[in-house]
Amino acid sequence: MAKKSRKDRTDIVYSTNPNFEYNYDDDNEGQETLDPSKQKLSVYFDTKAKKKGKQATLISGFVGSEGDLKDLAKTLKTKCAVGGSVKDGDIIIQGDFRDKIVQLLTNQGYIARKL
Repeated sequence: MAKKSRKDRTDIVYSTNPNFEYNYDDDNEGQETLDPSKQKLSVYFDTKAKKKGKQATLISGFVGSEGDLKDLAKTLKTKCAVGGSVKDGDIIIQGDFRDKIVQLLTNQGYIARKL
């Protein structure tokens, strides 16, 4: 079992009950990853996701576990030879790589469209 953080606690600030146990949100842990052929990913260019208006390619629409999302992000970053991150369920790749990312995703079986 993974260690729980304070951010995962729900609706309690303080309790005087010595036997109180926190309730945690476990929504993302049990989420199944859809088959790539059922995933509809949107790939678009954005300058607002990065600081100081830097260019970034965002991939959104992934349905699945956090671990699978991070694995996909790592694969895309490696293939494009750039940095990036995963934030709020979106993959952020540094630079404008829309065409290359759409091609990589379709080769892996995803339904990807460039916006």
